[in-house]
Amino acid sequence: MTVEIDHAGLAALSICEALLLALNDQGLMPQQEILGVLRGAAASDKNAIGPDAERETHRAVTELIDRIVAAGNSVRRR
Repeated sequence: MTVEIDHAGLAALSICEALLLALNDQGLMPQQEILGVLRGAAASDKNAIGPDAERETHRAVTELIDRIVAAGNSVRRR
């Protein structure tokens, strides 16, 4: 993966996390629905097909999303 793609991915993650937090803060999207979006995204990547290199990338994305859900990063759960 190139540095440019890596930076784009980090920017996308940061933007999405900020949007999910804002939606929750404004009462527009409940915490459980946000978790559903994250779990749905992880499931989509988990079930992706393609060449080995692409599947490895999808597996890494799935693991990252699962860690975000477990840590509560995208919703303020304490």
